[in-house]
Amino acid sequence: MIRPATPADLDAIMRLERASFPTDAWSDAMMREELASPHGHYVALEQGGRLIGYAGLRAPAGARDGDVQTIALDESARGRGFGRALLRTLLSTAHERRVREVFLDVRDDNPVARGLYASEGFVEAGRRPRYYQPDDVDAIVMRVDVQAWAAARGEDAVASGVNGGWCS
Repeated sequence: MIRPATPADLDAIMRLERASFPTDAWSDAMMREELASPHGHYVALEQGGRLIGYAGLRAPAGARDGDVQTIALDESARGRGFGRALLRTLLSTAHERRVREVFLDVRDDNPVARGLYASEGFVEAGRRPRYYQPDDVDAIVMRVDVQAWAAARGEDAVASGVNGGWCS
């Protein structure tokens, strides 16, 4: 089940954050601020009562663009479509908020994530050399036209399984 993330999820989110991003994980304070921010929209993925993933979108009210801040899954949950479900939840929320474009940064050395984003309509918009430290890995900046994303999937498909921006 995908549901809104709350401050009560912080410890579970940080366990996944540190496991998923060992060299550049966010701090507890940064994540706490993100979860509390009125500009953020964070979701948690639960299975069997255990948090196995989370994702975040930053899209201030009235903004024309937004940013996927993060998507992370427990290693046991990868390759099962959960990342796509989290991404689609964020994009559906962006669509509901009338955001026109969503951007994200993805590590150049993460072909699985790059493939997921491309399959959802994201295209490369630029690069940030050596962005991810201390690993010296480039960030690929990607963008998607939210209206085109929604049109390609059909309004019903965008809304199916999504209730107020949340999937179950």
